[in-house]
Amino acid sequence: MALLRFAVYRFITMLATLLVVSVFVYAIINLPPGDFLSNQINELRATGQSAGIAKAEFLRKEFSMDQPIWKQYLIWLGALPGPHGFAGLLQGEFGWSFEFDKPVSELVGGALWMTVLVNLAAVLFIYAVALPLGVLAAARSKTWIDYTSAFIGYLGLATPNFLLALILFYYGNRYLNLPIGGLMDPKFEGEPMSFEKMKSVLIHLIIPTFVIGTSGAAAMMQRLRANLLDELGKPYVETARAKGMRESAMLTKYPLRVAFNPFVADIGTLLPSLVSGSVLVSVVLGLQTIGPVLLQALKSQDVFLSAFVLMFVALLTLIGTLVSDLLLALLDPRIRFGGRER
Repeated sequence: MALLRFAVYRFITMLATLLVVSVFVYAIINLPPGDFLSNQINELRATGQSAGIAKAEFLRKEFSMDQPIWKQYLIWLGALPGPHGFAGLLQGEFGWSFEFDKPVSELVGGALWMTVLVNLAAVLFIYAVALPLGVLAAARSKTWIDYTSAFIGYLGLATPNFLLALILFYYGNRYLNLPIGGLMDPKFEGEPMSFEKMKSVLIHLIIPTFVIGTSGAAAMMQRLRANLLDELGKPYVETARAKGMRESAMLTKYPLRVAFNPFVADIGTLLPSLVSGSVLVSVVLGLQTIGPVLLQALKSQDVFLSAFVLMFVALLTLIGTLVSDLLLALLDPRIRFGGRER
């Protein structure tokens, strides 16, 4: 029951935080002078294309871009009625992409799912690699296992993701016959999900998952090793060993649980860092994720598209933080929910 109350409290806090983030996102996006439409109007005026100017001016009024910034924000949020009534984020309307000339929801719909899929695969890869290697390196400290794990970790941290992508892009296709670019075979794009399509997606995920997850796995492995070594040097571990407790049982029952806390807490920052850090990788590998879309939207000052993508990344951050908080509360009984149980 206490955990349920804590979950509800954290969820409400998450919504309030998301509201504050939306204010900063919209304000920061509008800090540079101009926007896509005003820049387009200036270009059209310079070339004397009056028909295009009329259309751009119409779009500015249609999407309330001619209103004060605070009113634009409230209409975009859905807290104030615009030309089409209440039609903002709260109502599931994400605005219009002027760069691509289509609704934002239509533009990013497929990219969102692909982004979640790629980053979920990367997270699973990070934990599947970092957990056993980090524990093994700490348990076999100052042996060839520890040194080999450290070498792999430093290599993963030192190699830029886009360079690793280019290397695997070439050698993966040449020697392992792995597909090049994209997240599925072009013949499956726009087709309903099937076994063959899922198989194609999983095969195409191999290289992006490895490339995006390598640096995260290396960093997490080093942190887990350091935390576990610190715990293994404490008196209670020596006491457990003196009482004849098996090394494996002692390791998993006490030190690993404590050392695992930062490991779990990293979930909150891992998801957004993977999304932002995979932009170059997505460009190099031709992935249909949200990273290249955000890059193009920021370059062209496409306000609604940029704001939605940044809000999506913020939502991932808050969801990751909520999940990590709940897992930490289950993992470590010393954690108190906001001090109410002290």
